[in-house]
Amino acid sequence: MTPVERLETTSAVSARMSKQKSRNTGIEMALRKILHAAGYRYRVHRRPVKGVRREADLVFGPARVAVFVDGCFWHGCPEHGTWPKNNADYWRTKIETNRRRDANTDALLLEAGWLSVRIWEHEATDVAASRVIETVQERRPH
Repeated sequence: MTPVERLETTSAVSARMSKQKSRNTGIEMALRKILHAAGYRYRVHRRPVKGVRREADLVFGPARVAVFVDGCFWHGCPEHGTWPKNNADYWRTKIETNRRRDANTDALLLEAGWLSVRIWEHEATDVAASRVIETVQERRPH
């Protein structure tokens, strides 16, 4: 394994980045609350497909729908993503790698009969919940 490159950064930036949550973010919790109130049941932070080391934020097993709530910065949102000036090469590589992994995850799940739903952190939760509900309803076994 290659050693992780040590970035030059300020203590303020380091403190801010260490507080970034990867699970149970505000949008994720709000989305879960709406879906649960609407009667939808799901698994949280699970791997939808055995042998595929990718974890979805929400998994609707019988419908084979995996929901990913993506942060605008970390996943390179075309609307709100930013490219930092400090350590620019590192961050561009990191974010582009995340985007390639997201596309690969979607393809692997599709190949296994699953559908990925990607929600951006900036999306209105009611709109995002409607997309998830519509997708789950369409894919539920009859």
